[in-house]
Amino acid sequence: MGVYIFLAVLAALVIFVGILLIRTALAAKKAEPIGEKPVYTTEREDTENGERLMKMIECQTVSSREIYDDTEFSKLRAAVRELFPLLHERAEIKYFSEDCWVYKIPGRDRNRNILLMSHHDVVAATGEWSHAKFGEIEGGKLWGRGTVDTKTPLFAEMTAAEELLSEGFEPACNLYIASGHNEEVFGDGIHEAVKYFEEQGIEFELAIDEGGGVIGAPINGIDCKCAMIAVHEKGYHRMNVRAVQGDTEGFVLTDNPVTRVSKFIAEVSALKLTVKMPAQVREMFTSLMPYMSFPLRFIFANLWCFEPLLVKLMPKINGQAAAMLGTTCSFGSIESKKGETPRDNECSASALIRYIAEADLEADMEKIRALAKKYSLEITEPADGHEFHRPADTGSKAFEYVCRCARKTFPHAAVAPFVLPVHPALCADRHRQSAVQQRPQRRRKYRPCRHRRGDRVLQRGHRELQIKDFAYQNAPSDTKIREVRFVFTKRQLSAAPIHIVCILMQNTGICIA
Repeated sequence: MGVYIFLAVLAALVIFVGILLIRTALAAKKAEPIGEKPVYTTEREDTENGERLMKMIECQTVSSREIYDDTEFSKLRAAVRELFPLLHERAEIKYFSEDCWVYKIPGRDRNRNILLMSHHDVVAATGEWSHAKFGEIEGGKLWGRGTVDTKTPLFAEMTAAEELLSEGFEPACNLYIASGHNEEVFGDGIHEAVKYFEEQGIEFELAIDEGGGVIGAPINGIDCKCAMIAVHEKGYHRMNVRAVQGDTEGFVLTDNPVTRVSKFIAEVSALKLTVKMPAQVREMFTSLMPYMSFPLRFIFANLWCFEPLLVKLMPKINGQAAAMLGTTCSFGSIESKKGETPRDNECSASALIRYIAEADLEADMEKIRALAKKYSLEITEPADGHEFHRPADTGSKAFEYVCRCARKTFPHAAVAPFVLPVHPALCADRHRQSAVQQRPQRRRKYRPCRHRRGDRVLQRGHRELQIKDFAYQNAPSDTKIREVRFVFTKRQLSAAPIHIVCILMQNTGICIA
Protein backbone atom coordinates (compact mmCIF):
# COMPACT_ATOMS: atom_id res chain seq x y z
CA MET A 1 0.00 0.00 0.00
CA GLY A 2 2.82 2.36 0.91
CA VAL A 3 4.44 1.74 -2.47
CA TYR A 4 1.27 2.74 -4.31
CA ILE A 5 0.99 5.93 -2.28
CA PHE A 6 4.62 6.75 -3.04
CA LEU A 7 4.13 6.11 -6.75
CA ALA A 8 0.97 8.23 -6.77
CA VAL A 9 2.77 11.11 -5.07
CA LEU A 10 5.70 10.74 -7.46
CA ALA A 11 3.39 10.73 -10.47
CA ALA A 12 1.58 13.82 -9.21
CA LEU A 13 4.93 15.54 -8.70
CA VAL A 14 6.09 14.64 -12.21
CA ILE A 15 2.83 15.93 -13.69
CA PHE A 16 3.12 19.13 -11.64
CA VAL A 17 6.71 19.77 -12.74
CA GLY A 18 5.69 18.93 -16.31
CA ILE A 19 2.98 21.59 -16.20
CA LEU A 20 5.49 24.14 -14.94
CA LEU A 21 7.94 23.25 -17.71
CA ILE A 22 5.25 23.46 -20.39
CA ARG A 23 4.19 26.89 -19.11
CA THR A 24 7.83 27.98 -19.18
CA ALA A 25 8.24 26.76 -22.76
CA LEU A 26 5.05 28.50 -23.87
CA ALA A 27 5.91 31.76 -22.11
CA ALA A 28 6.15 34.99 -24.06
CA LYS A 29 9.00 35.31 -26.53
CA LYS A 30 11.41 38.21 -26.81
CA ALA A 31 10.00 41.23 -28.58
CA GLU A 32 11.38 41.73 -32.07
CA PRO A 33 13.43 44.93 -32.53
CA ILE A 34 11.60 47.65 -34.43
CA GLY A 35 14.34 48.50 -36.90
CA GLU A 36 17.65 50.16 -36.07
CA LYS A 37 17.94 52.98 -33.55
CA PRO A 38 17.08 56.26 -35.30
CA VAL A 39 19.62 59.06 -35.51
CA TYR A 40 18.29 62.60 -35.63
CA THR A 41 21.35 64.80 -35.39
CA THR A 42 24.88 65.16 -36.69
CA GLU A 43 27.95 65.62 -34.53
CA ARG A 44 28.00 69.31 -35.43
CA GLU A 45 24.36 69.69 -34.35
CA ASP A 46 25.13 67.92 -31.10
CA THR A 47 27.87 70.47 -30.39
CA GLU A 48 25.48 73.30 -31.14
CA ASN A 49 22.84 71.74 -28.88
CA GLY A 50 25.40 71.47 -26.09
CA GLU A 51 26.16 75.18 -26.39
CA ARG A 52 22.44 76.00 -26.43
CA LEU A 53 21.74 73.86 -23.38
CA MET A 54 24.65 75.58 -21.64
CA LYS A 55 22.60 78.79 -21.59
CA MET A 56 19.95 77.04 -19.48
CA ILE A 57 22.43 75.32 -17.17
CA GLU A 58 24.15 78.66 -16.44
CA CYS A 59 20.98 79.95 -14.79
CA GLN A 60 21.32 79.06 -11.10
CA THR A 61 17.66 78.27 -10.48
CA VAL A 62 18.08 76.81 -7.00
CA SER A 63 14.76 76.29 -5.26
CA SER A 64 14.30 77.16 -1.60
CA ARG A 65 11.64 76.56 1.01
CA GLU A 66 12.28 79.87 2.71
CA ILE A 67 12.10 82.45 -0.05
CA TYR A 68 11.56 82.66 -3.80
CA ASP A 69 14.24 84.74 -5.54
CA ASP A 70 13.23 85.46 -9.13
CA THR A 71 16.65 86.69 -10.28
CA GLU A 72 18.00 83.46 -11.79
CA PHE A 73 14.55 82.20 -12.80
CA SER A 74 14.06 85.40 -14.77
CA LYS A 75 17.38 84.77 -16.56
CA LEU A 76 16.18 81.28 -17.48
CA ARG A 77 12.89 82.59 -18.90
CA ALA A 78 14.84 85.03 -21.06
CA ALA A 79 17.21 82.27 -22.21
CA VAL A 80 14.32 79.98 -23.12
CA ARG A 81 12.62 82.74 -25.12
CA GLU A 82 15.87 83.30 -27.02
CA LEU A 83 16.47 79.59 -27.65
CA PHE A 84 12.93 78.73 -28.77
CA PRO A 85 11.41 81.77 -30.51
CA LEU A 86 8.95 79.83 -32.67
CA LEU A 87 7.61 77.88 -29.69
CA HIS A 88 6.98 81.14 -27.85
CA GLU A 89 5.29 82.59 -30.91
CA ARG A 90 2.94 79.66 -31.54
CA ALA A 91 2.22 78.39 -28.03
CA GLU A 92 -0.24 79.67 -25.47
CA ILE A 93 1.73 80.24 -22.27
CA LYS A 94 0.41 80.38 -18.71
CA TYR A 95 2.33 80.85 -15.46
CA PHE A 96 1.29 79.43 -12.08
CA SER A 97 2.55 80.15 -8.58
CA GLU A 98 5.78 82.14 -8.93
CA ASP A 99 7.26 80.50 -12.03
CA CYS A 100 5.57 77.27 -13.10
CA TRP A 101 5.30 77.20 -16.92
CA VAL A 102 2.59 75.61 -19.05
CA TYR A 103 2.97 75.80 -22.83
CA LYS A 104 0.07 74.73 -25.02
CA ILE A 105 0.51 74.01 -28.72
CA PRO A 106 -3.04 73.79 -30.13
CA GLY A 107 -3.81 70.70 -32.20
CA ARG A 108 -6.35 69.87 -34.86
CA ASP A 109 -8.55 68.06 -32.34
CA ARG A 110 -8.98 70.54 -29.48
CA ASN A 111 -10.68 67.91 -27.27
CA ARG A 112 -7.66 65.62 -26.97
CA ASN A 113 -4.51 66.37 -24.98
CA ILE A 114 -1.08 64.99 -24.12
CA LEU A 115 1.30 66.34 -21.49
CA LEU A 116 5.10 66.42 -21.27
CA MET A 117 6.36 67.32 -17.79
CA SER A 118 9.65 68.45 -16.30
CA HIS A 119 11.01 70.98 -13.82
CA HIS A 120 13.60 73.71 -14.15
CA ASP A 121 14.62 74.23 -10.53
CA VAL A 122 17.68 72.48 -9.11
CA VAL A 123 19.10 71.60 -5.71
CA ALA A 124 21.97 73.63 -4.31
CA ALA A 125 25.40 72.73 -5.70
CA THR A 126 27.20 72.24 -2.42
CA GLY A 127 30.65 70.75 -1.87
CA GLU A 128 33.70 70.86 -4.10
CA TRP A 129 33.27 70.21 -7.81
CA SER A 130 35.89 69.32 -10.41
CA HIS A 131 34.20 71.67 -12.90
CA ALA A 132 32.02 74.73 -12.75
CA LYS A 133 28.87 74.00 -10.77
CA PHE A 134 26.61 75.74 -13.25
CA GLY A 135 27.96 75.11 -16.66
CA GLU A 136 31.31 74.32 -18.24
CA ILE A 137 32.12 72.62 -21.54
CA GLU A 138 35.32 70.58 -21.60
CA GLY A 139 36.33 67.65 -23.76
CA GLY A 140 32.99 67.50 -25.50
CA LYS A 141 31.12 67.33 -22.20
CA LEU A 142 28.81 69.80 -20.54
CA TRP A 143 29.14 69.92 -16.76
CA GLY A 144 26.77 71.51 -14.29
CA ARG A 145 23.86 71.22 -11.92
CA GLY A 146 20.64 70.54 -13.78
CA THR A 147 22.08 68.30 -16.49
CA VAL A 148 20.55 65.37 -14.66
CA ASP A 149 17.55 66.77 -12.91
CA THR A 150 15.99 67.98 -15.22
CA LYS A 151 16.86 70.85 -17.55
CA THR A 152 18.08 68.45 -20.23
CA PRO A 153 14.69 66.69 -20.64
CA LEU A 154 13.03 70.13 -20.72
CA PHE A 155 15.52 71.24 -23.37
CA ALA A 156 14.81 68.06 -25.32
CA GLU A 157 11.04 68.58 -25.25
CA MET A 158 11.30 72.19 -26.33
CA THR A 159 13.90 71.41 -29.00
CA ALA A 160 11.66 68.74 -30.50
CA ALA A 161 8.68 71.12 -30.49
CA GLU A 162 10.73 73.97 -32.02
CA GLU A 163 12.10 71.79 -34.82
CA LEU A 164 8.72 70.27 -35.67
CA LEU A 165 7.01 73.67 -35.69
CA SER A 166 9.71 74.99 -38.03
CA GLU A 167 8.78 72.14 -40.41
CA GLY A 168 5.15 73.22 -40.40
CA PHE A 169 4.01 70.31 -38.26
CA GLU A 170 0.60 70.57 -36.60
CA PRO A 171 -0.20 68.04 -33.87
CA ALA A 172 -3.44 66.16 -34.16
CA CYS A 173 -4.29 67.05 -30.55
CA ASN A 174 -3.25 69.68 -28.01
CA LEU A 175 0.32 69.32 -26.78
CA TYR A 176 1.15 70.69 -23.31
CA ILE A 177 4.68 71.19 -21.99
CA ALA A 178 4.70 71.88 -18.25
CA SER A 179 7.70 72.70 -16.07
CA GLY A 180 7.68 73.36 -12.33
CA HIS A 181 9.93 75.77 -10.48
CA ASN A 182 9.97 74.29 -6.97
CA GLU A 183 9.80 70.54 -7.47
CA GLU A 184 12.97 69.97 -5.44
CA VAL A 185 11.28 71.32 -2.31
CA PHE A 186 7.89 69.71 -3.01
CA GLY A 187 6.48 73.12 -3.79
CA ASP A 188 3.12 74.20 -5.13
CA GLY A 189 4.14 75.02 -8.72
CA ILE A 190 2.90 72.05 -10.68
CA HIS A 191 0.08 71.52 -8.16
CA GLU A 192 -1.36 74.89 -9.16
CA ALA A 193 -1.16 73.88 -12.81
CA VAL A 194 -2.92 70.58 -12.07
CA LYS A 195 -5.65 72.47 -10.20
CA TYR A 196 -6.12 74.63 -13.31
CA PHE A 197 -6.40 71.53 -15.52
CA GLU A 198 -9.05 70.10 -13.21
CA GLU A 199 -11.04 73.34 -13.14
CA GLN A 200 -10.96 73.53 -16.94
CA GLY A 201 -11.89 69.87 -17.36
CA ILE A 202 -8.65 69.17 -19.23
CA GLU A 203 -7.80 65.46 -19.24
CA PHE A 204 -4.72 63.87 -20.79
CA GLU A 205 -4.54 60.69 -22.84
CA LEU A 206 -0.83 60.51 -22.12
CA ALA A 207 1.45 62.20 -19.57
CA ILE A 208 5.23 61.70 -19.63
CA ASP A 209 7.47 62.78 -16.77
CA GLU A 210 10.91 61.91 -15.42
CA GLY A 211 11.46 58.49 -13.85
CA GLY A 212 12.75 55.22 -15.17
CA GLY A 213 15.63 54.83 -17.61
CA VAL A 214 17.71 52.41 -19.62
CA ILE A 215 19.82 50.41 -17.19
CA GLY A 216 21.85 47.27 -16.87
CA ALA A 217 20.05 44.11 -15.87
CA PRO A 218 18.00 44.86 -12.72
CA ILE A 219 18.08 41.12 -11.95
CA ASN A 220 21.04 38.76 -12.33
CA GLY A 221 20.34 36.36 -15.16
CA ILE A 222 19.03 38.89 -17.70
CA ASP A 223 21.24 39.09 -20.79
CA CYS A 224 20.47 42.59 -22.04
CA LYS A 225 19.84 46.16 -21.02
CA CYS A 226 16.39 47.08 -19.82
CA ALA A 227 14.27 50.13 -20.63
CA MET A 228 12.30 50.57 -17.42
CA ILE A 229 9.14 52.68 -17.65
CA ALA A 230 7.85 54.00 -14.34
CA VAL A 231 4.07 53.52 -14.27
CA HIS A 232 3.49 54.23 -10.60
CA GLU A 233 5.23 56.15 -7.84
CA LYS A 234 4.44 55.04 -4.34
CA GLY A 235 2.31 57.42 -2.33
CA TYR A 236 3.84 59.25 0.59
CA HIS A 237 2.41 60.09 3.98
CA ARG A 238 4.15 62.16 6.63
CA MET A 239 3.74 61.40 10.31
CA ASN A 240 4.96 63.27 13.38
CA VAL A 241 5.06 61.78 16.89
CA ARG A 242 5.52 63.59 20.17
CA ALA A 243 5.99 62.54 23.76
CA VAL A 244 5.90 64.74 26.85
CA GLN A 245 6.97 63.89 30.38
CA GLY A 246 3.85 65.05 32.15
CA ASP A 247 3.22 63.45 35.51
CA THR A 248 4.85 60.14 34.63
CA GLU A 249 7.23 58.95 37.29
CA GLY A 250 10.79 57.95 36.67
CA PHE A 251 11.41 60.64 34.06
CA VAL A 252 15.18 60.59 34.51
CA LEU A 253 15.89 56.92 33.91
CA THR A 254 13.30 54.62 32.42
CA ASP A 255 10.18 56.41 31.33
CA ASN A 256 11.14 59.71 29.82
CA PRO A 257 10.04 61.06 26.42
CA VAL A 258 13.29 60.09 24.70
CA THR A 259 13.12 56.42 25.72
CA ARG A 260 9.43 56.17 24.82
CA VAL A 261 9.95 57.63 21.35
CA SER A 262 13.04 55.46 20.84
CA LYS A 263 11.17 52.28 21.80
CA PHE A 264 8.31 53.30 19.51
CA ILE A 265 10.66 53.80 16.55
CA ALA A 266 12.33 50.44 17.21
CA GLU A 267 8.99 48.62 17.31
CA VAL A 268 7.69 50.37 14.19
CA SER A 269 10.89 49.39 12.35
CA ALA A 270 10.25 45.75 13.28
CA LEU A 271 6.53 45.97 12.53
CA LYS A 272 5.10 43.75 9.79
CA LEU A 273 3.64 46.30 7.42
CA THR A 274 1.84 45.45 4.17
CA VAL A 275 3.89 43.31 1.80
CA LYS A 276 2.36 42.10 -1.46
CA MET A 277 3.15 41.95 -5.14
CA PRO A 278 1.40 44.83 -6.94
CA ALA A 279 0.05 44.20 -10.41
CA GLN A 280 2.70 46.55 -11.86
CA VAL A 281 5.57 44.57 -10.30
CA ARG A 282 4.02 41.32 -11.49
CA GLU A 283 3.85 42.75 -15.00
CA MET A 284 7.47 43.90 -14.72
CA PHE A 285 8.56 40.32 -14.05
CA THR A 286 6.35 39.03 -16.85
CA SER A 287 7.84 41.53 -19.33
CA LEU A 288 11.43 40.73 -18.34
CA MET A 289 10.87 36.98 -18.12
CA PRO A 290 11.67 36.16 -21.80
CA TYR A 291 15.14 37.71 -21.32
CA MET A 292 15.97 35.70 -18.18
CA SER A 293 18.07 32.60 -17.86
CA PHE A 294 16.14 29.33 -17.64
CA PRO A 295 16.01 28.99 -13.82
CA LEU A 296 14.57 32.48 -13.44
CA ARG A 297 12.27 32.06 -16.43
CA PHE A 298 10.97 28.87 -14.84
CA ILE A 299 10.06 30.78 -11.69
CA PHE A 300 8.60 33.91 -13.26
CA ALA A 301 6.65 32.05 -15.92
CA ASN A 302 4.84 30.37 -13.04
CA LEU A 303 4.12 33.23 -10.67
CA TRP A 304 0.80 31.60 -9.83
CA CYS A 305 2.89 29.02 -7.98
CA PHE A 306 5.96 30.94 -6.77
CA GLU A 307 4.55 34.39 -5.99
CA PRO A 308 4.00 33.76 -2.23
CA LEU A 309 7.60 32.59 -1.93
CA LEU A 310 8.92 35.59 -3.86
CA VAL A 311 6.97 38.00 -1.68
CA LYS A 312 8.72 36.54 1.37
CA LEU A 313 12.19 36.34 -0.16
CA MET A 314 12.45 39.61 -2.13
CA PRO A 315 12.51 41.93 0.92
CA LYS A 316 15.46 39.94 2.17
CA ILE A 317 17.42 40.53 -1.05
CA ASN A 318 17.76 44.32 -0.82
CA GLY A 319 15.96 47.47 0.19
CA GLN A 320 14.85 48.32 -3.38
CA ALA A 321 13.12 44.96 -3.75
CA ALA A 322 11.40 45.45 -0.41
CA ALA A 323 10.31 48.98 -1.32
CA MET A 324 8.56 47.82 -4.51
CA LEU A 325 6.46 45.27 -2.62
CA GLY A 326 4.82 47.20 0.13
CA THR A 327 4.72 49.85 2.80
CA THR A 328 7.92 51.31 4.21
CA CYS A 329 8.24 53.65 7.18
CA SER A 330 11.43 55.66 7.49
CA PHE A 331 12.15 57.99 10.41
CA GLY A 332 14.16 60.99 9.31
CA SER A 333 14.65 62.93 12.52
CA ILE A 334 14.32 62.79 16.28
CA GLU A 335 14.57 65.81 18.56
CA SER A 336 14.37 66.32 22.31
CA LYS A 337 13.52 69.55 24.08
CA LYS A 338 14.16 70.44 27.70
CA GLY A 339 11.26 72.28 29.30
CA GLU A 340 11.18 74.76 32.16
CA THR A 341 10.46 71.86 34.51
CA PRO A 342 11.10 68.10 34.11
CA ARG A 343 7.38 67.61 33.47
CA ASP A 344 7.69 69.86 30.39
CA ASN A 345 10.44 67.80 28.75
CA GLU A 346 9.45 66.41 25.37
CA CYS A 347 10.74 64.42 22.43
CA SER A 348 9.48 64.37 18.86
CA ALA A 349 10.22 62.45 15.69
CA SER A 350 9.06 62.52 12.08
CA ALA A 351 8.65 59.74 9.55
CA LEU A 352 7.87 59.31 5.88
CA ILE A 353 5.62 56.40 4.93
CA ARG A 354 5.66 55.16 1.32
CA TYR A 355 2.83 52.89 0.26
CA ILE A 356 1.32 51.14 -2.77
CA ALA A 357 -2.41 51.68 -2.20
CA GLU A 358 -4.55 53.84 0.07
CA ALA A 359 -6.07 50.76 1.71
CA ASP A 360 -2.57 49.58 2.63
CA LEU A 361 -1.79 52.92 4.27
CA GLU A 362 -4.91 52.86 6.42
CA ALA A 363 -4.29 49.27 7.57
CA ASP A 364 -0.67 50.02 8.44
CA MET A 365 -1.49 53.29 10.19
CA GLU A 366 -3.86 51.40 12.49
CA LYS A 367 -0.93 49.27 13.63
CA ILE A 368 1.29 52.31 14.09
CA ARG A 369 -1.37 54.24 16.02
CA ALA A 370 -1.80 51.25 18.36
CA LEU A 371 1.92 51.33 19.13
CA ALA A 372 1.79 55.09 19.69
CA LYS A 373 -1.03 54.59 22.19
CA LYS A 374 1.05 51.91 23.94
CA TYR A 375 3.81 54.45 24.58
CA SER A 376 1.49 57.42 25.23
CA LEU A 377 2.61 59.28 22.12
CA GLU A 378 0.71 61.93 20.22
CA ILE A 379 0.53 61.39 16.44
CA THR A 380 -0.11 64.20 13.97
CA GLU A 381 -0.51 63.71 10.23
CA PRO A 382 -0.15 67.03 8.34
CA ALA A 383 -2.79 67.61 5.68
CA ASP A 384 -0.12 68.75 3.19
CA GLY A 385 2.05 65.72 3.92
CA HIS A 386 0.00 63.24 1.91
CA GLU A 387 0.01 62.48 -1.79
CA PHE A 388 -1.13 59.54 -3.87
CA HIS A 389 -1.75 59.09 -7.58
CA ARG A 390 -3.28 56.06 -9.20
CA PRO A 391 -1.00 53.90 -11.35
CA ALA A 392 -0.91 54.23 -15.10
CA ASP A 393 -2.97 51.72 -17.04
CA THR A 394 -0.45 49.32 -18.55
CA GLY A 395 -3.20 47.84 -20.69
CA SER A 396 -3.92 51.16 -22.39
CA LYS A 397 -3.12 52.16 -25.92
CA ALA A 398 -0.97 54.99 -24.55
CA PHE A 399 1.30 52.66 -22.58
CA GLU A 400 1.57 50.25 -25.51
CA TYR A 401 2.61 53.17 -27.69
CA VAL A 402 5.29 54.38 -25.28
CA CYS A 403 6.68 50.82 -25.13
CA ARG A 404 6.84 50.77 -28.92
CA CYS A 405 8.71 54.08 -28.92
CA ALA A 406 11.20 52.72 -26.39
CA ARG A 407 11.79 49.57 -28.48
CA LYS A 408 12.38 51.70 -31.54
CA THR A 409 14.83 53.98 -29.72
CA PHE A 410 16.62 51.10 -27.98
CA PRO A 411 16.09 48.12 -30.34
CA HIS A 412 17.93 45.53 -28.24
CA ALA A 413 16.62 46.46 -24.81
CA ALA A 414 13.90 44.70 -22.86
CA VAL A 415 11.02 47.07 -22.11
CA ALA A 416 9.14 46.71 -18.85
CA PRO A 417 7.02 48.76 -16.42
CA PHE A 418 8.07 49.19 -12.81
CA VAL A 419 7.05 50.87 -9.56
CA LEU A 420 9.13 53.87 -8.55
CA PRO A 421 9.80 53.31 -4.84
CA VAL A 422 11.08 56.79 -3.92
CA HIS A 423 12.61 59.03 -6.53
CA PRO A 424 13.31 58.76 -10.25
CA ALA A 425 16.06 56.31 -11.12
CA LEU A 426 19.36 57.91 -11.89
CA CYS A 427 20.96 56.57 -14.98
CA ALA A 428 24.21 57.64 -16.52
CA ASP A 429 26.04 57.28 -19.76
CA ARG A 430 29.81 57.62 -19.88
CA HIS A 431 30.58 56.19 -23.32
CA ARG A 432 33.03 57.79 -25.80
CA GLN A 433 32.73 61.55 -26.29
CA SER A 434 29.73 62.87 -24.42
CA ALA A 435 27.52 65.91 -24.47
CA VAL A 436 26.39 66.30 -20.86
CA GLN A 437 28.02 65.39 -17.57
CA GLN A 438 27.48 66.29 -13.93
CA ARG A 439 30.04 65.23 -11.31
CA PRO A 440 31.74 66.78 -8.26
CA GLN A 441 35.32 66.13 -7.27
CA ARG A 442 34.61 63.94 -4.30
CA ARG A 443 33.18 60.64 -5.45
CA ARG A 444 33.84 56.98 -4.98
CA LYS A 445 36.44 55.36 -7.19
CA TYR A 446 35.31 52.24 -9.00
CA ARG A 447 37.65 49.66 -10.47
CA PRO A 448 36.80 48.53 -14.00
CA CYS A 449 36.61 44.79 -14.50
CA ARG A 450 36.36 42.49 -17.52
CA HIS A 451 33.09 41.56 -19.18
CA ARG A 452 32.11 39.49 -22.23
CA ARG A 453 31.57 40.98 -25.69
CA GLY A 454 33.97 43.81 -25.01
CA ASP A 455 31.53 45.70 -22.80
CA ARG A 456 32.81 47.25 -19.60
CA VAL A 457 31.45 46.66 -16.17
CA LEU A 458 32.18 48.52 -12.96
CA GLN A 459 32.64 46.65 -9.70
CA ARG A 460 29.61 45.40 -7.81
CA GLY A 461 26.87 48.01 -7.43
CA HIS A 462 27.70 49.78 -10.69
CA ARG A 463 26.91 48.15 -14.04
CA GLU A 464 27.66 49.43 -17.51
CA LEU A 465 26.52 47.70 -20.69
CA GLN A 466 26.32 49.00 -24.24
CA ILE A 467 23.75 49.26 -26.98
CA LYS A 468 25.61 50.52 -30.03
CA ASP A 469 26.72 54.03 -29.10
CA PHE A 470 24.76 54.13 -25.83
CA ALA A 471 25.98 53.04 -22.40
CA TYR A 472 24.11 53.62 -19.15
CA GLN A 473 25.40 53.20 -15.63
CA ASN A 474 23.04 52.21 -12.82
CA ALA A 475 23.87 54.05 -9.60
CA PRO A 476 23.58 52.17 -6.28
CA SER A 477 20.64 53.11 -4.09
CA ASP A 478 22.83 54.80 -1.47
CA THR A 479 24.55 57.12 -3.98
CA LYS A 480 23.77 60.77 -3.42
CA ILE A 481 22.46 62.80 -6.32
CA ARG A 482 25.54 65.00 -6.33
CA GLU A 483 27.71 61.89 -6.68
CA VAL A 484 26.06 60.71 -9.87
CA ARG A 485 27.33 61.33 -13.38
CA PHE A 486 24.92 61.84 -16.26
CA VAL A 487 26.33 61.92 -19.78
CA PHE A 488 24.82 61.78 -23.23
CA THR A 489 26.66 60.36 -26.24
CA LYS A 490 28.31 62.31 -29.03
CA ARG A 491 25.74 61.03 -31.52
CA GLN A 492 22.77 62.55 -29.80
CA LEU A 493 22.33 65.13 -27.10
CA SER A 494 19.53 64.02 -24.79
CA ALA A 495 18.88 61.16 -27.15
CA ALA A 496 16.09 59.29 -25.45
CA PRO A 497 13.92 62.29 -24.60
CA ILE A 498 14.22 63.89 -28.02
CA HIS A 499 13.74 60.60 -29.83
CA ILE A 500 10.65 59.65 -27.93
CA VAL A 501 9.11 63.11 -28.15
CA CYS A 502 9.75 63.25 -31.88
CA ILE A 503 8.26 59.81 -32.40
CA LEU A 504 5.25 60.72 -30.28
CA MET A 505 4.66 63.85 -32.30
CA GLN A 506 5.36 62.43 -35.76
CA ASN A 507 4.03 58.91 -35.64
CA THR A 508 0.49 58.18 -36.76
CA GLY A 509 -0.24 56.33 -33.54
CA ILE A 510 -1.93 57.37 -30.40
CA CYS A 511 -2.42 61.05 -30.09
CA ILE A 512 -0.82 63.28 -32.53
CA ALA A 513 -0.19 62.96 -36.19
